[in-house]
Amino acid sequence: MREVRTAKNTSRTGSLSELPVMRRDALLRIKTIIGHAQGIEKMIDDNRYCIDLLKQMAAVQAQLKTLAQSITRGHMEVCMAKAIMQGHGEETIEEFFEALKYLD
Repeated sequence: MREVRTAKNTSRTGSLSELPVMRRDALLRIKTIIGHAQGIEKMIDDNRYCIDLLKQMAAVQAQLKTLAQSITRGHMEVCMAKAIMQGHGEETIEEFFEALKYLD
C-alpha cells in the first residue's frame, strides 16, 4: 500500500484568490460572524437570558456552516481540480477526507 502524504507535506495548489467573488463573500460572511460573536459577548456581559444566547449562538453556527460549505466548494473547484490534473489526486482527496472530520 502506498503511503499517502498528509496536509503537512501534500502538494498544495490554489486558494480562494482564484475565486474572487467567493473570496469576497467569505470575507463578508466572516465579518458578520465576528460581529455576531461580539454581540454574544455583550449579551453575556449584560447577563442576558440563556435562551437568547443560545439562539444567537445557533445563528453563528449556521453562518459558520454556510461559510464552510462555500470554502469546501471553492476548494473542490480550484485546489482539488488542480491537484488532480497535476497528478496529486490521491493525496489531495485523502487530505480532503481528513479535513471533513472537523466539519460537523
